[in-house]
Amino acid sequence: QVQLVESGRGLVQAGGSLRLSCAASGRTFSDYAMGWFRQAPGKEREVVAAISRNGGSTDYTNSGKGRFTISRDNAKNTMYLQMNSLQPEDMAVYYCAAAIVFNPGRVLARPEEYNSWGQGTQVTVSS
Repeated sequence: QVQLVESGRGLVQAGGSLRLSCAASGRTFSDYAMGWFRQAPGKEREVVAAISRNGGSTDYTNSGKGRFTISRDNAKNTMYLQMNSLQPEDMAVYYCAAAIVFNPGRVLARPEEYNSWGQGTQVTVSS
């Protein structure tokens, strides 16, 4: 399996921005569809954004549309999540996830579709 390590944790004020990174190792990164998830205390893990193997297709939940941008650099084995206009409700532990898919353009939006996970990184937003 691929190993995933998130970075970019931080404390920001409401309205601020933060970029998370997910570095992959151990397998061919471009074989994997990728996603960002988050989990707040007492809540279920939810998808934030997802991206296809080739980066050509992306999907966002309503909470992230217009504010978050998911991207990947297959040459650097890294995925990113640019988060703008952060709000206190965005505060959570953010996880990256990966799953091998055959179709280069396929996006996976459900956590049960992924089988590799990072350890998570905390995002704190102060009001």
